[in-house]
Amino acid sequence: MSELRTPVAHRAESGDDTERLRLSVPGMDCPGCLRTISDRLCRVAGVVSVDGSPLRRELDISFDGSVAEPGALRLEVERLGYTAEPRSGGESGLPPVTAAAGTGRATFGGRQARIAYASAALFALAGFLHLAGVAPRVVATPWRDLLLPDLLFIASALVGGWNFFPKGVRAARALALDMNFLMTVAILGAVGIGEYAEGAAIAFLFAVAELLERYAVDRARASVEALMRLAPDVARVRRGDEEVEVPVDALVPGDVVVVRPGDRIPADGTVAEGASAVDQAPVTGESMPVEKTLGSVVYAGTINREGFLAILVEKAASESTLARIIELVEQAEARKTRTERFVERFARVYTPAVTVGAVLTVAVPVLVMGADFSVWFTRGLTLLVIACPCALVISTPVAVVSGITAAARHGVLIKGGTYLEAFGQVRAIALDKTGTLTFGRPVVVGVHVEDGYDPDVLLARVAAVEARSEHPVARAIVEYVRAGGLTARSAVDGFGATPGRGVSARVDGVVLAVGKPNFALPGRNPPEELAGETGTIVAVAVDGHPAAWIRVSDRTRGAAAQALAGLRAGGIEHLVMLTGDTAETASAVGRELGVDEVRSELLPEDKVEAVHELTRRHGPIAMVGDGINDAPALATAGVGIVMGAAGSDAALETADIALMGDDLSRLPYVYALSREAVRVIRTNIGLALAVKAVLAIGVPLGAVSLITAVLVGDMGVSLAVTVNALRLARVE
Repeated sequence: MSELRTPVAHRAESGDDTERLRLSVPGMDCPGCLRTISDRLCRVAGVVSVDGSPLRRELDISFDGSVAEPGALRLEVERLGYTAEPRSGGESGLPPVTAAAGTGRATFGGRQARIAYASAALFALAGFLHLAGVAPRVVATPWRDLLLPDLLFIASALVGGWNFFPKGVRAARALALDMNFLMTVAILGAVGIGEYAEGAAIAFLFAVAELLERYAVDRARASVEALMRLAPDVARVRRGDEEVEVPVDALVPGDVVVVRPGDRIPADGTVAEGASAVDQAPVTGESMPVEKTLGSVVYAGTINREGFLAILVEKAASESTLARIIELVEQAEARKTRTERFVERFARVYTPAVTVGAVLTVAVPVLVMGADFSVWFTRGLTLLVIACPCALVISTPVAVVSGITAAARHGVLIKGGTYLEAFGQVRAIALDKTGTLTFGRPVVVGVHVEDGYDPDVLLARVAAVEARSEHPVARAIVEYVRAGGLTARSAVDGFGATPGRGVSARVDGVVLAVGKPNFALPGRNPPEELAGETGTIVAVAVDGHPAAWIRVSDRTRGAAAQALAGLRAGGIEHLVMLTGDTAETASAVGRELGVDEVRSELLPEDKVEAVHELTRRHGPIAMVGDGINDAPALATAGVGIVMGAAGSDAALETADIALMGDDLSRLPYVYALSREAVRVIRTNIGLALAVKAVLAIGVPLGAVSLITAVLVGDMGVSLAVTVNALRLARVE
């Protein structure tokens, strides 16, 4: 299998009459099948483009409706021996693969498996009779007598090969050297020269290898389908005084759905009634339930744990965060890694080269040296088996799909194998401060009240004045006072605001000025316990006299220091903080978190230049931000990572990698996953190349048999690289 998704563009240009046909093709389980179908459709007049996914086993055909018609296109596919059924392109409101989701389990069932089992039974019976000496002559031919085990071996070869004989014939007609053609030649050739046991072994073992490959694809498909099953099929909707069950696809913005304890929330929306703790792990990866009250945002696929909730639907099923995640995971199939593209180019040269080598292996000794034909023909067939690139080209895509879907289950969206591989290779990361390393919300962290003033009375008056301002610092002071149990009931007269400096008003017969020290108390300095601290100092004056000093500051996220330490432990060598904040505040945060370098007072364009400069010093870097004002820098970095993307379509579009929750602890996880994915891909490619090289060298020397070539060079390596790739799902 050469890839999990192969887009194929054809010659026609899209016009006004272009239509789209989506077909479900259950038998299209490898890129070779996809290429065969695409080549046939390419010759149909009116076809604009063909795109397909063996993972979803679906074809997307764009065609000129005035020239071609869907029935004829479907018939062309069926003439190649595949079944094809129309698939409604997303009419269900969820991405196409969701509508086609199966059991979500990978199994060894179906027609392909039954053929392999029958071949195995015949092979085992023939082997038993041969070893037991039960070998009566059954058929006499001019060339040799056929014994009962021989006939059983031939039957095993033909039965086992029936999975790919038809495809091999079609490949021969198209002059395509795919694995089906190579195996067809190898099996029929072995039987033709009287190597019946070898022919049967090749057919049986290759059928098993095909089964394992299909199982690997099914495992990858099942991991995607597991995401889809997060959303319920039906929802309880209020209709007047009644509750009625309707399909989730039928929900529209404005509906009110009822969610009881233990139910999955069916749609994105806001809480209109009730309160509960909601498990958001399926979408954001958060380990602890999140409290939801009136007005809180909730996501489809999350689980209501405790109380009753009535939710006002704000997005249709097709527009929910969960549907968007599934869609982006599917689109990630098309974004091949640099390694994957190299392997595909190499395979296109490797297979024909080894095939030519197989022909020369037979022709040169036989025609030039007069060697035994059957011996060298067998060795040529063995090289044909080794020429099959399945184990080599399956090594990367299965690892990529395994890694991407594992990350999605942990609340991390990786938008392609390119970014999975790229992030695992970076050694430096730049991080935005506000909203990423810190909460981005100022809070009161220190208060000093001068002698002679009642703190409760003074702070209540300050809150009464600040309540009339929309400034973030003013809101932080009001929230602090309210959290202390005080209420701002004072009468406020003559309120005035000086933008960027402060506010003033008459409260309870005195004049209060609240703002920057040079506004409220010109020439006065804050007390020593606040002067050396970071943050914003707010001065409070009563009738022009010093009354209080309040320090307001942004707080670092609790997981930030631990996350950065985890990145260092994982292999990151340089951590840089980029911020538009003042040098003093930025330096304090940098010291607290232990970053290597702090760059402060940066405009968005300055962050872009900083990313360029860091890239020149450290090679491709990753940039972590909030996806809004950091968008230019994120786009400039080798990998752009956005945090808290669950509720933001813009952030999902901006990011190469999206942490769905506001939780930096996922960053070391996805870096470890990416590093492991790079190791797995390199190990798989190295193993496949090494094994095939050793076998290819051993064939002319007579050291490698046909059975060894299939058992080790194809099935064994395919199984090894698949198992190695699937273990990415276990990275924690």
